Amino acid sequence: MNRRDALKKSALAIGAAAGVPTLLSLLQACSKQDRLTWTPLFLSEDQAVFMSSFVDFLLPKTETPGGLDVKSDIFIDLMYAKAYDEAGQKNVVAEIEKFNADCKATYGSVFAELSEEDKAACFKAHEASSPKFPKNVWGTAVGPSEPVGFYRGLKSTVLWSYFSSEEIGKNVLSYDPIPGPFQGCIPLSEVGNTWSL
Repeated sequence: MNRRDALKKSALAIGAAAGVPTLLSLLQACSKQDRLTWTPLFLSEDQAVFMSSFVDFLLPKTETPGGLDVKSDIFIDLMYAKAYDEAGQKNVVAEIEKFNADCKATYGSVFAELSEEDKAACFKAHEASSPKFPKNVWGTAVGPSEPVGFYRGLKSTVLWSYFSSEEIGKNVLSYDPIPGPFQGCIPLSEVGNTWSL
């Protein structure tokens, strides 16, 4: 291979690596943010408070880290800022405002200021009224589908960001690499049962 071909291939490899900004890379960027100095990139302060309240109620800290511990709210703000077009961003703002207006009409205050009981009632009402994700087989939707709406879409995004975070992936979830390491010479007594899958 001559030098020119090597440079072309190197440039293509660098271009491919730089041209694939994924949501996971955004998520990793969030892990370096300091919560005390975090300023939302897209959301207003009130909308950021809503997002943090939503994340914290959905995934509170227990014996495992909560959604705020892995900064799911910061990730979602970053996702809205970097991955949504202008129409999508306007829709997010309108949906947050509508969600808070519904809370105010039903419970007397915006979501972030509700009691835990009222937040639970709010989630329960949205669970009952929001369309469900379509049934799927191995990730492919089967049958007719309709938009799932803001509540279920946001809930899904919060869960995805939480389970995709480095902290949860390394310290909470189990990881069994497949096919795993090759061990060619071990006694049969150490093998144990064969795997069903």
